[in-house]
This record gives sequence, C-alpha cells and structure tokens, in this order.
Amino acid sequence: MYEGHDQAIHQLLAARGLLGPAAPPVTPVTPAGTGGRSYAAALIALGLLDPAVLLRAVAEHLGAGYDPDPPAALPAEAVALLDGALARAYGVAPVSANRHSVALLAADPFNPNLADNLAFALGREVRIVVADPARVLSLIRRHYGDAADAAGTPGEIPAAAGEADLERLAGQPPVIHFVNLVLTQAIRDRASDIHFEPFEHGFKIRYRIDGVLHEMSPPPGVLARPVISRVKVMAGLNIAECRLPQDGRIPLTLGGRAVDLRVSTLPTSFGESVVLRVLDQSSVRLELARLGLPAAMHAELAEIIRRPNGILLVTGPTGSGKTTTLYSCLAALNTVDTKLLTVEDPVEYEIDGVMQVPVNPGAGLTFARALRTFLRQDPDIVMVGEIRDLETAQIALQAALTGHLVLSTLHTNDAPSAVTRLVDMGIEPFLLASTLEAVLAQRLVRRICPACKKASAPPDALLRQLGSDHTGLAGRPCHAGAGCPDCHHTGYQGRLGIFELLRMTDPLRELLVQGVSLLQLRRHAAEQGMTSLRAAGLAAVFAGETTIDEVLKYM
Repeated sequence: MYEGHDQAIHQLLAARGLLGPAAPPVTPVTPAGTGGRSYAAALIALGLLDPAVLLRAVAEHLGAGYDPDPPAALPAEAVALLDGALARAYGVAPVSANRHSVALLAADPFNPNLADNLAFALGREVRIVVADPARVLSLIRRHYGDAADAAGTPGEIPAAAGEADLERLAGQPPVIHFVNLVLTQAIRDRASDIHFEPFEHGFKIRYRIDGVLHEMSPPPGVLARPVISRVKVMAGLNIAECRLPQDGRIPLTLGGRAVDLRVSTLPTSFGESVVLRVLDQSSVRLELARLGLPAAMHAELAEIIRRPNGILLVTGPTGSGKTTTLYSCLAALNTVDTKLLTVEDPVEYEIDGVMQVPVNPGAGLTFARALRTFLRQDPDIVMVGEIRDLETAQIALQAALTGHLVLSTLHTNDAPSAVTRLVDMGIEPFLLASTLEAVLAQRLVRRICPACKKASAPPDALLRQLGSDHTGLAGRPCHAGAGCPDCHHTGYQGRLGIFELLRMTDPLRELLVQGVSLLQLRRHAAEQGMTSLRAAGLAAVFAGETTIDEVLKYM
C-alpha cells in the first residue's frame, strides 16, 4: 500500500500521534527488508495500524475526500467520461460526475500533479477521493480492463495500429477535449510554438513563450499517439504515414480571432514529434512604427524602402522577427499604384493587396523560379522570403538592376556579415556594391516584466562576460524582474527588438569592390556611425527594458 511514499506516510502518522513506541523506523522497513512491503503495509501486517485509520489520515493530510466503502459498480455516466488509458495511467476510478466536476477514487493520491493533469484532460474540476488502493485498482480493472487486454479499448494502441484504429482514437471526446485545451492555453499564453514530443518513458508538451520553451505538466505517455493523431487529423495529414515528415495547417477561430497553426511532423525513435507554429493575425500589427526602431533608424529605413530600386536585406537567426519587419515594410508600401509580389516559405500572414506565392519544391516552384517569373509580372516591389543559394541571389540582383526594389532575408550574425556572405556565395563584389542599399540586423530579447521590475545589481560573472563593454555600466542602474503571476514567475513579459543598420555609402561600396575583410568592413561601418547589436542591447539595459543576461544570450 502506497509504495514509494514511506517517508511521507511515516511523517503524517507521526504528526498525528498514530505511531506507537513499537512502530519501527522507516529505514529498516524498506521493501528489501520486508519482502517488498511498503512501510504502511508493514505497519498493518504487524497489527500496529488500522487500514481505515491510515486512509482517513492520508485524506486529511492531503485535503482530499475519503470513501471508506467504494461502490461495487461505478455509475455508467462517470465511466463514459474517463478514457481507459487515463484511468489506468493515473490509477483513478470515477465515482461521480456532473457537468462541472468529477470525483475520482485514487490508488495513489500522493501524485502532486494528479488533480491538475486530469482537470486539464477532462475540462472540468477534479476532486480526489482517498479509498483502499486495492479496491480502486479492482474497480479500474472491472470497468476499463487490464492494460494487457486493452488492445480494443479506448486510448490503448495496438503495436500495428492501422489508419482506422488511429482515426477512432483521435476522435474520442477526451482526446479532442485535451487537444483543444492545449491549443487554447497556448494561444492565451501568447505562445509562438507548441511542441508535442514523445519519448521512451513519457510524453512532453512544451510552449515557446517570448522565445523560451516552457513545459506544461506532462500528460501520460499513452496519450502520445492519440493526441498526435488528433493534431494530424485537424491538419488534414495522413495519420497512417508515420515514417516521413509532413506539413499542414490548422485554421482556427478563437474568441472571434483568426489563428493559423502551421503543423510540421518529424519521425523520431519513439513516435512522431509535432511542432505547431502559431500565427495570430490579430496579435501582429504590421507597422514600421511598432517595430521599436530608434527614431533615427526608423527614419532611415522609411527612406530606404521608398527608393525605386535596390536591395534591402534583413538578417538574423530564426525567430528574430525578420519576416515581421519585411511585412511591416510591405504594409507601408502597399498602395493602389504599387504592384507588390512576394515568394515565401510559407506565407505567414496574408496582406490584402499583395500577391503572395508559397514555394512548392515538390512541384518545382523554388524561390529562384518564382522570382524569375515575377520579373514578367510587371512588379514594382518584390519580396523574397530568404536568399538561400547563388541562383536566387543572382536573380534578386538582376531585379534590382532592372529597376525593382527587392526585400529579402539572410541568416547571418550581424549586418556586415551579410555583405561578405553574398560574396562568399559567388556574387561579384562590383554587382553587390551597385545594388545593395542597406542591411538591417536584428534580435529579439525578452522585456523585463513591468509588474515586478526592480533595480538589481548584475552578478560579477555577467559583467566579466561583457569584457570591455562592462565599463559603461559603472554607476548606472540595472533592472530585473523578480517574478510574479503576470509573467508566470519568469521576470519577463513580451519582447523587444534590438537593431543594427548598415547603410551602403560610397566609401563602403569602394571598400567592398576592393575586397576588404569582414573585420575591416565592420570597423569602417562603425566609423561611419553604425551602432552595433551589442551596443544597442546595452542601451536597452541602461533604459531598464531588458537584462544583461538577455543581451549576452542573443548577441
């Protein structure tokens, strides 16, 4: 009885004065010394403790209900509410239920996540009731069967489950409700991505909020395939195909808001990993003024995108907001007298008045092929989701040379690196010098939560990591978030952009043609007034918007 909780049982019985002088200590009564019996079972076997007294003490200690005589048969409506896989995985039997709550007899009421996990899965309040564990397990076997015999019961999946089995499992009300709750909670918490990850001994669900992954209370591992199958059904994917990656989308409307979920599956050793990218059109304001650019940089960028031709590159790692910046530029340029075309992988947000083309490599529609076709569509402005290869780069330069403004992205660490990256790809320096107008590098760092923000001295170790940059911190206040319910006790809420703008002036064009190194290019750009990402990040630290830790993490 209550194996694995010997110490807890000893402490609660001692606190209530239920351990007499003859009661043995915990250590000698380990399973190895008692034929596998738990401490509670040993006390009962020795006649030192009445089982009913123990169960009532456990219930009082945990603040749970107590049922001294569970029914021989559970109510049918309560049994129908709980999936067999959940009942067996958590060791619970539903003894009563209504529209808002359910009472569950628990074989192991010491599980700290028991009520929360089952409330999340069932979508209603859960009340845990303590009863004889043997009686609880017997009720589970009677109404839901043994795990070994559960091939045909809800929630358990045969080793060679076919498409019909998976469809049946994915369509069960508890699974549907559980997935809907996961998606709703993720969108409510402003998650950008939702990760469903099966492992050998568990099933994880994680949200990426403000660029950082947070793990929710883990559901039982037996839910992995039903939940993943449900997501695939919603995305219109082949649920019987588990050996190859698949991509799909789930359009949702939550609270009157249109939300698009981009679904990607990946076969792993223990099942399919599924990641959903949350694209919430209502939460994104595509305006240059809302990007958080410094006033002078905002004015420069607004002037650059009004030029009749040339190339503007936005660079940074995945998830740094490059596409949002380009969309904001397009929104500023989107007028009735301007033809705008984009090729993207995929189209993230739909912009009225802009012709947006998703790439389709399987059908032969690549960035390069779409861009080549664009030039016959009489555009004024072209956006290429990403310059990935020499062919795409060459066509983009040709478009700029023939009187088009081209917007695109690259994956480089800073703005000067984008210039040398294109040269390394094979672009002639003189062609790049004549077409490239500017490079905007950016990062997203977490913003200190305003509700729990307070002055804080940064640790010496962080200051040492800053090197010579830390001298500017002398005598200047820094801030950090203490953690509160508003920020889920992380100390951060929301994100802000950190930017670095490289303008291609005539002196820099001459240096580019001469083939100077990246270090020389970076030094000359700084001499011309370019503010580096690191300096911009420290300025945000001085302004009390973010922390040194965030600046060091991303720059």
